[in-house]
Parts: sequence; C-alpha cells; structure tokens
Amino acid sequence: MPNDELCFTSAVDLAAAIRARRLSPVEVTTAVLARIDKINPVVNAYCTVVADRALDEARRAEAAVAKGERLGPLHGVPISFKDLTPTAGIRTTFGSKAFEHNVPNEDALVVERARAAGAVVIGKTNTPEFGCKGATDNLIFGHTRNPWNRDRVAGGSSGGAAAAVAAGLAPIAEGSDLAGSIRIPASACGVVGFKPSLGRIPRWPMINGYTGMSHLGPITRTVRDAALLMTVWAGPDERDPQSLPATGEDFGRAIDTGVKGLRAALSLDLGFAAVDQEVRRIVAAAAKSLTGLGVSVDEAHPGFDGGVEALFMDLTAPIRAAAMAPLLPTWREQMDPMLLLRLDRATTMTAVDSEQATHRRTALWQTVRRFFERYDLLLTPTLATAAFPIGRVYPDEIDGRPVTNGLQWFPFTYPFNLTGQPAITVPCGFTSDGLPVGLQIVGRRYADLTVLRAARAFELASPWTERRPEL
Repeated sequence: MPNDELCFTSAVDLAAAIRARRLSPVEVTTAVLARIDKINPVVNAYCTVVADRALDEARRAEAAVAKGERLGPLHGVPISFKDLTPTAGIRTTFGSKAFEHNVPNEDALVVERARAAGAVVIGKTNTPEFGCKGATDNLIFGHTRNPWNRDRVAGGSSGGAAAAVAAGLAPIAEGSDLAGSIRIPASACGVVGFKPSLGRIPRWPMINGYTGMSHLGPITRTVRDAALLMTVWAGPDERDPQSLPATGEDFGRAIDTGVKGLRAALSLDLGFAAVDQEVRRIVAAAAKSLTGLGVSVDEAHPGFDGGVEALFMDLTAPIRAAAMAPLLPTWREQMDPMLLLRLDRATTMTAVDSEQATHRRTALWQTVRRFFERYDLLLTPTLATAAFPIGRVYPDEIDGRPVTNGLQWFPFTYPFNLTGQPAITVPCGFTSDGLPVGLQIVGRRYADLTVLRAARAFELASPWTERRPEL
C-alpha cells in the first residue's frame, strides 16, 4: 500500500491489518512520520513530534505481534495528543510561554489508556493558550492552518488535532472540549469530533473535579474510529469524582444497529443565532437525508436564548481565573488577550454572582431535559459559518450581523457543555468555496451510543472519507 494511502487508512482497518500481520506497526508509523515531515510545515498541526520514541514504541509493538502476545484494540496505531494533555517525558506547553519548557513526569489518564491499548504516540498537537479560543495560535508555535485552505483557520482549541487528522498526519487524535473545542475544529477541518457525556471519559490530572465543564474525546476521520476510541477511553476512574459508571457497551460493535424509529428535532439557529445561509441549506439537506433512514425529523428549538452566552461566561470565567491567577503577576504581558478577557471578567464577579450562575445553569438544564423527553436527538449546524481567514479570532460578520465575540461563531456547541450532553460533529457538505460544513448531532444525557449510531448511519448514507484536502 502506498505510504499516503496508509496515512488515510482508518484506525479500525489499521488495527485489523496489524493483527492479521498484513501490516507492521513500524511500516505504519514510518509512513505517518514521513508525511508529517512533508506536510506539517504547511499546516503546523503538530507542535512536538517524538519520532525516535514513536519508532521505538512501534518496534516493540511489532515484536509483540511476532511473539503472538495478546494485542490491544489500538495495537500499533499512531495517535496524537493535544498540547493541553500531559504526556510523561514529552514536552507539554499548554500553548503558554509560562510552560514553554514544561516536561511532565506523568501521563494523563487518556494517554495511559491509549498506551495500554497498544497505541503509538506520535506527538503533541497545537492549541491556543490554555485552550482559550476557537482559533489555534500561540506565541510559541504560531498559527495552525486549515488543510482545505491554508489561508483559513483550523478552528480551536483542538485545532492542531483536527488539522492533523484531516491532513493524514495520524488517523486518530485526542481533543478536549470546554466550549466546543473538539467539535469546532473538527467541523472546520471536515472530520469527526465527539464530545461524550460529561464524565464518560475520566479526566486526570485536573485541579477542578466538581464544577468543570471540560470533556475529553476523539477526533477522527470516521465514526467507527471515534467509537473505537470510546471503547478504549470510557469507564470510571476514582481519580475523577465526576466519572460515570461503566455501561458495558462495546461502542465499536454497537454503532451499526441503525436509527429507525428515533425522533429528532432540527434547529438551524437554536432560536437566537445568526447563521450563514449556505450553512443552513447544507445542514437542512443533511437532516432530511436522515428521514430516509427511518428518523422522524421536526423543526423545533430546545429553549435556549441569547442569555446562554452570558451564562457560559459567568460560569467559566471564575474557573479559568482560579487556575490562572498564580501566573498573572509574571506572565500577564505574554498571555493571550482572549484569555485575559475571561480572567478580567472574573474580577468583577462576587461569590454570590458565581453561585447564582449555577442556579441559572440548573434552570437551563430543566428546560433542555423537558425538550429531550420529546426527542431522542437534536440536529444543528456545528458552526454558524465555515472557517474564516487566519489571523482573526472570529469572523467579522455572519449573515449580515456583526460578530462581537467568538461564541457567536460557535453558538451551537457551548450550550451542551453547560448541560453535559453527548454531541458529535460529522462532515455533511462543502461551501461553494470548498470549505467543510459540519452537522452536529446531540443526544440525551448519557445516550452516547445513540449519538454514535446516528452519526454512523449518516456516515454510511453520505460517505465523505474519500474526499481529501489537496496538500
């Protein structure tokens, strides 16, 4: 198989071929590293590549195959981790000058589980400082560019991860999602990004174990690969007090059971958002295709309004400020202005303000809960418009309405960090400029498998994986 074809082969197929001895882990890893050497200077998806270490891991994986040892579900498959995720012995900067030379001595839990499943860690992908915005750039590594148009952003904050997967620089990647940071770049780069239910994939290490809204999840080219990673990563861990009990589900085996009889609502603007007309048309057509698979689709809004934006800011500003406060005296002048806006907002809030925000969040959940008593799924665009020009933090306007903050570019993603529900983005078309558009599928709380089933059914009905960016 040609090297570039290997680089665009799914993780499911790579793992199967390695188990059957049709491919070797060294062959796969060498192909991916060669493509990174060629393509990464163009897109800047990786900020750190550990080629020698990855080849050592691949050789050990190959030896295990030769010895007939028991192989994990990701045996020999290359994977990347976001530069917010600690990796023992591999530089992890969080996109911040304050941690430019930081090398952790402990793997994050998702790294532990990927390694235990046999994955080969290729390196770290670029992120804005502490994941603070929906475009990926920082003072250490610069901009990550969209593989479909290098003059456009890759999204954020897992922009490096999504760009890497889209460009064939590893089949699977890890991302994190506080406001849409898995789904935003996955949509912008034309790949799959899944934010599971809060707690489905445990977080460790962390400093906030109780009021956080950040989810970990997979960024992949196929829904099957996302389900494979869920099988590896899901399950409780006592280090995360929000982690959910095991369900016993094998996500990879269960996603092909179909969607006939499911009830879905379609909301093209959540009742308040400005949305590009071309995006509306593409997503409406994608939703209509699900009706042919046995899903009933009604147009309905879940009950959000413009006030959800202020609520999100009031909830997350104190979380960020508490974590970042020790850095401000020394590093403020070298911190991202978008991050500083969040930190400064927290200084105007009282403890009572913060607690009242949790009351508003609870009331919002009750509204959404009632909505999902009627529907199994909610279908929306993932982003309000396709990727905008690089060098900006958000687009100037959407559908003729001026944009004043980044949340207006991704009004469909962050509300479901407030509610903790599972949500996935899958590619559903391209604009006239050749930029990807994503369909977001949201499910009931804890109904991760239902969301994956719907995404898989759509993937089979509207295949996209053969279309690749020209690099």
